[in-house]
Amino acid sequence: MDITVKDLGDGVAVLHLDGRLNMVTASGLRDQVGTAVAGGRNRIAVDLTKIEFIDSSGLGALINGLKTARQAGGDLRIASPNEQVKLVLQLTNMERLLTAYDDAETAFIDG
Repeated sequence: MDITVKDLGDGVAVLHLDGRLNMVTASGLRDQVGTAVAGGRNRIAVDLTKIEFIDSSGLGALINGLKTARQAGGDLRIASPNEQVKLVLQLTNMERLLTAYDDAETAFIDG
């Protein structure tokens, strides 16, 4: 999985993910969220547009990122999940915690 980080300023970072978010790649997401938060960007938007598959480890990495961001006084929001990702969120009841937004670039427009 490839991760591209875009700094939007005002403490917001967008992580664009490409590939499969699974047991093999989940640690990379955790590391990138940790790096962003350590760098003062505690509002993280994760763009899932190009994620073709997510498993429980990938979901765990998103939850871990949410916890990391919230402990730093911020938040983590997801954007553009495909049907498979939405299904995993629904089956695990995590759509309540990880609200999906249409676009990562505007996920933090509300503040």
